Amino acid sequence: MADSSFDVLVIGSGASGLAAAVSAQRAGASVALAAKGSLQSCNSAKAQGGIQAAFGEDDSPEQHAEDVCKSSHETADRKLVEILTGEATSAIHWLEELGVEFTRENGGYRLARCGGGSRKRLLQVGDRTGHAITTALRENAEGSDIQTFPKSPLAELVRTENGWRARCGDHTIVATTVVLAAGGRCFRVAEERGELSTNHSGATGEVTQIAVDLGAEVRDFDALQYHPNGGAWPKNMQGYSIPETTRAYGAVLLNADGEEFTDSLGPRDAVSQAIVEEVEKGKGVETPDGRPAVYLDTTRISEADANVSLPYMLRRYRAGGIDPLRKRLFTYPVLHYQNGGLVIDANAETTLEGLYACGEIAGGTHGRNRMMGNSLLECCVFGRRAGKAAAGKAKA
Repeated sequence: MADSSFDVLVIGSGASGLAAAVSAQRAGASVALAAKGSLQSCNSAKAQGGIQAAFGEDDSPEQHAEDVCKSSHETADRKLVEILTGEATSAIHWLEELGVEFTRENGGYRLARCGGGSRKRLLQVGDRTGHAITTALRENAEGSDIQTFPKSPLAELVRTENGWRARCGDHTIVATTVVLAAGGRCFRVAEERGELSTNHSGATGEVTQIAVDLGAEVRDFDALQYHPNGGAWPKNMQGYSIPETTRAYGAVLLNADGEEFTDSLGPRDAVSQAIVEEVEKGKGVETPDGRPAVYLDTTRISEADANVSLPYMLRRYRAGGIDPLRKRLFTYPVLHYQNGGLVIDANAETTLEGLYACGEIAGGTHGRNRMMGNSLLECCVFGRRAGKAAAGKAKA
């Protein structure tokens, strides 16, 4: 016997799940949202760097798409990429309608160039963009008739004659369609490898396995991404992802001899590999507790840029006794993101009818290597698409 019945059930309360839930509700569906932990607990809220959209006069969705495909080494699904970049500006305006206030200057958005990007197209809310986006989405969800089930992890999903039955914690929920937006598995993998991770403790991947056991297809599932600039010292910053916007605003990577050894604005995989190789050559440095590292020379960032776009990073490091504008930082790649995942179509439907996926749990949009700033964008673009499509199928 089901506790509750809905048109659409969303699993996950990060940016993609919240975007899907809000979109489904606005499309006229009755919506439930179940989360593994609290509604606030998600990787999206920890995303600092920003969100990409082609607003620059010298930019276009087509150029953005080319950068995505190039960064993916031509492994991304071109159709999904074109949707991602083509709907980016409308996603930004939708977020503004929901209450997100992006940093502005000179009458427009403050745009930065990110790793792998050929143009300045990264919008920011200081260096807590993910927090701002998830807060706005969550407040809109909580202010609607969406029914939320926090601390109710998905344990079982069964296809029924008219849709799906899900066991989420102590609740049994029946829904016509289901949207999986539960994120990746990098926290669990990092623990298994004895490594650091930027992820919150709920990123363990069980929901993907549930979908696979049902017969859903995956792609690029082995492709996990390392953030090039993990915090390596002090101890309270280990596992922290130093915003890549530090490099957009002038910081560079240096070896033990104070030499630049890579393009600091290259794609994530290339920069991470360059750091690892520099350390293997014996040109790295050691943190006070003996960890391998190189330097991120943040002293080259102007105080004006740092105060506007990196205030949270400044506070975190200064609280640990280090001023990034006066002293170089120790950094080393840290496990960060699941590039691959469940195969989806243009409406974010998986290979199983009535089962949708969006955000980090889905594959294809980034191929085997994601650009920074495209994760939050993917959450919003495909979260909206998943919610609308799931509602449409449920109401048909």
